[in-house]
Amino acid sequence: MRRVNGTALIIAALVATLGAIAFPVWSYADRSGTGPADLAAGSVATQWGPLSAADRDLLVKVRLAGLWEIPAGQQAVERAPTEAVKEAGDHLIVGHTDLDQRVRTVAAQLGVELPNQPTDQQQGWLKELTEASGDTYQRKFANLLRVSHGKVFAVIAQVRDSTRNSLIRQLATDSNQTVLDHITMLEATGLVDFDDIANGAASTATASPTGPPPPSGAKPAEPVPAGPSGRVPTTSRPSPAPPGQINTDRPEPQM
Repeated sequence: MRRVNGTALIIAALVATLGAIAFPVWSYADRSGTGPADLAAGSVATQWGPLSAADRDLLVKVRLAGLWEIPAGQQAVERAPTEAVKEAGDHLIVGHTDLDQRVRTVAAQLGVELPNQPTDQQQGWLKELTEASGDTYQRKFANLLRVSHGKVFAVIAQVRDSTRNSLIRQLATDSNQTVLDHITMLEATGLVDFDDIANGAASTATASPTGPPPPSGAKPAEPVPAGPSGRVPTTSRPSPAPPGQINTDRPEPQM
């Protein structure tokens, strides 16, 4: 009887040990607060692939961008004293009018409700621009719009990388081209305060930067060119635009 009891205790201990080891493996992904659980909880099935909360957030952000940047661009075209700022405003109008048509089409296909008014913060930015004039106006325009585009640029890249929905993937690609074009045009005004942007980014950073050490003053070793080993026949012919120009050609949106 003691042998039986001893054997039973050993078996029970082994089962408990195996259960303790296995439990974190099968339960971690389903545990509330983890990435996979949050993704599953926020996603809905569509014929174009799962639509996540981050996907829906991108739709709203693209729509909101147009709601305040189109009037901001129009104001620049009508009021700016320099051609560079007027041209940046022109790009805002054209780019966001196009993107707005695209985001409304995608949102309708996916059944996502979009806002019809800018946020309170965005309305505050428009008020700042309306009340400014001359050089102050131009600098506010260039920097408010440049900071705003920089923030949404990071969101677009993250969604473009991780989305499983083909409509969102295409919208992110289109949005990336438009936002990069607008960033380029705003910087071309010569009014963007890059120190202020860098300080703002550093204040919200959560990790220390990595990379090579600061330059010592000595000339660094020449890096070895990267390329294929031997002669490899290739067929693609990338043709980037001249420096400072962004190709924003894309298919017409399908209504």
